[in-house]
Amino acid sequence: MDAREIEKCIDDFGTDIYRFCLKLCADKGDAEDLYQQTFLKALETEWTLDWEKNPKALFFSLAHNLWKSDKRKQGRRNTIAPCSNFDDETEIVLHSEESIEEDYLQKELIAKVRQIIQTLPEKFQVPLILFYLSDCSIEQIAAIIKKPPGTVKSRLFKGRNLIKKRLEDSGYER
Repeated sequence: MDAREIEKCIDDFGTDIYRFCLKLCADKGDAEDLYQQTFLKALETEWTLDWEKNPKALFFSLAHNLWKSDKRKQGRRNTIAPCSNFDDETEIVLHSEESIEEDYLQKELIAKVRQIIQTLPEKFQVPLILFYLSDCSIEQIAAIIKKPPGTVKSRLFKGRNLIKKRLEDSGYER
């Protein structure tokens, strides 16, 4: 089909195809997408329209087949990785359990710990950053800083103790 034939089809029975897409999808956005896909698919294929044999039916079947194909695709995707939306009750429960104050205090504590880590000597700072922020293993850290694994463990222990002591000095408690 060429663009002129598609344009004539849209003019002649485009509204009927759109209503059909709307009934199939039950959503305006999805219906518009299906409508466009239908005419795009018709444009891509090399059919010759026989105007004597009800070309409207061809577009109805094309829209239906595209819709079925999309439904099957969504079904396969849902078996692999199901998509679920929170209902209103779940959202209320989630929001009611969160505390703005606790969230703020947690963020403040994280900022304080980062500040303390920045002031530590490099020999404690590097292993702590690699272990906690970069998720490196002790063996990987040992290879990076070219020290034995026992030294890395010792520096992590001493670094944690320094952070704990400085947090206590700043007024933070467990």
